[in-house]
Amino acid sequence: MEEIKTLEIQDPIYEETYTAHIQKNGTAWIGWIPEVPEVKCEAHTREALLKTLVHELHEALEAEQEAWEKQLEKDIKAGHLDHLLEKAEENFKAGKYYQIEDLQKLCGTHIRGNYKFTEPKTVENLSPNG
Repeated sequence: MEEIKTLEIQDPIYEETYTAHIQKNGTAWIGWIPEVPEVKCEAHTREALLKTLVHELHEALEAEQEAWEKQLEKDIKAGHLDHLLEKAEENFKAGKYYQIEDLQKLCGTHIRGNYKFTEPKTVENLSPNG
């Protein structure tokens, strides 16, 4: 077996970077992604391995997302999140909320189809209700 090499894989959908570990093992290549333990692959070439790792990573992330969404839907139907809705309604009625533009400033939001929060700032920088 040769030395284990690492490289980063940027997932464009989830905008996350993962570290792939790859290693030549005789005539084959093996690879895995420690952050996503279910992603373990083997291929005859390095290129095929990398392509398979990317595919398997995407599949694993999709499965994780689907499971999360199903659980959330189940929790909503069971009423497990009702207390959060009640608290949000209380805060809204009491004037304890921010306009979306203020939240974007507060969190340094960059809009690229979805919100991405970066550069956190303190809440004291903005006043509620704009």
